[in-house]
Amino acid sequence: MKLTKGIKELIDQAEKVIEVVSCKQLDQIKNLEQITLIDIRDIRELWKEGKIQGSVHVPRGMLEFWVDPESPYHKDFFSSGNKFILYCKSGWRSALATKTLQDMGFGPVAHLSGGFDEWKKNGGDTEEVKQK
Repeated sequence: MKLTKGIKELIDQAEKVIEVVSCKQLDQIKNLEQITLIDIRDIRELWKEGKIQGSVHVPRGMLEFWVDPESPYHKDFFSSGNKFILYCKSGWRSALATKTLQDMGFGPVAHLSGGFDEWKKNGGDTEEVKQK
């Protein structure tokens, strides 16, 4: 089967219409602005690698449900008025997730270019996530 659009094209298209934040930019603003960092990776990734210090884990499969105030799964922190910056391992899932939230009318929202891997590579603060 030949797809009419692959993931690379979807990601490229998303990044043309969403706000993309670099690791350097995030490091400069994370303590100055009202920002909530959202880690959308699978919980097993967090157990294995940790997360950006102070970020909130929101499983990718629940993101839209937790954001929507009309959903029975809504999480109040999404109504805080903060800016939300999403990240994943390499920035692919977070680009697509940010685009989806933007399409829902949610914001302000952005995604971290290069994701957790780029953050670690640049010496960003991380914290361990223990299995419960």
